[in-house]
Amino acid sequence: MRLVAVSKTFAVAAVREAARGGQRDFGENYVTEGVDKITELGALGLTWHYIGPIQSNKTRLIAEHFDWVHSIDREKIAARLSQARAPERRELQVCIQVNVSGEASKSGVAPAETASLARMVAALPHLKLRGLMAIPEPTSDAHAQRRPFAQLRALRDELNRQGLELDTLSMGMSADMEAAIAEGATMVRVGTAIFGERTS
Repeated sequence: MRLVAVSKTFAVAAVREAARGGQRDFGENYVTEGVDKITELGALGLTWHYIGPIQSNKTRLIAEHFDWVHSIDREKIAARLSQARAPERRELQVCIQVNVSGEASKSGVAPAETASLARMVAALPHLKLRGLMAIPEPTSDAHAQRRPFAQLRALRDELNRQGLELDTLSMGMSADMEAAIAEGATMVRVGTAIFGERTS
């Protein structure tokens, strides 16, 4: 399992300290802030994950600077990322964000529409579709926490039966990572448990 340290709103110094402790993967939600950190810390050879909502006008910056994108939820964004990724670079590693809880306020493709989007993304050049990501509706009930993660795992397994080769389940954060891990998470995105409470 891979730990992505969510460093959004935390200073470069906090990332540098975590890297000194052996952390290699960092997640950012805000494009400009993330690009600034990637540029400043480039010599450390870290792996950078973009995990926030994607605006069309930010796709070029994301494709030029990040190694992973977890939050693809529509064809237009995937196509723009593919177009902007330099052919000589390693393929951009991507996940499709699925709205497993059906929240109107939450980004993500509906579970029933995931297969068609996945096939489209998998066919694009310069992208490598690795798996699925979800941010379920928060709950403190341990059993309720596991249900959407189990749903995402089942959806990944079904896509693989259809011929895709997905190896990644990006699910679980500080408050629900134990439930996510129990349901097969291959990446957890943890900020508070690593860096402390955010002040902004």
